[in-house]
Amino acid sequence: MAAEAAPVGLTGGCQCGAVRYRLAAAPTGANVCHCRMCQKAGGAPFMAFGGVRLADLVWTRGAPKIFASSAIAERGFCAECGTPLTWRGHGRDRIGLTIGSLDEPAAVAPIVQFSVETKLAWLDGVANLPSRPFGALTDPTKLGNRQHPDHET
Repeated sequence: MAAEAAPVGLTGGCQCGAVRYRLAAAPTGANVCHCRMCQKAGGAPFMAFGGVRLADLVWTRGAPKIFASSAIAERGFCAECGTPLTWRGHGRDRIGLTIGSLDEPAAVAPIVQFSVETKLAWLDGVANLPSRPFGALTDPTKLGNRQHPDHET
């Protein structure tokens, strides 16, 4: 589903459930950012965000801790489990939510990539790597998943 077609009322939160949110508008301008700050903040090759106006974001449980990651922006994350949740330009009335923190991350698809000059060279080949289901790594019944479920509790 494209970012502009995402449903209103999407919910999300951190891995441990200490911070939860609801969106009163569908995210727009969904993107993937390859900048080095996003790589470090997410511990990943890139981060993906969908944006809403601040007035359309409701924190339903807890609130993120804020880190001013640069002279132009700040990032929000769960102080308990470290899950990256937001990116916001200082003084802006819009905020980007990490697509992976949504309860339905497939509902918001990126439409643009930023900072492609720092995109990791091997990333384009990931789609061609051999694929294995989760069960090939471990017995899912013995996982003991401690993550908050992908819905309100």
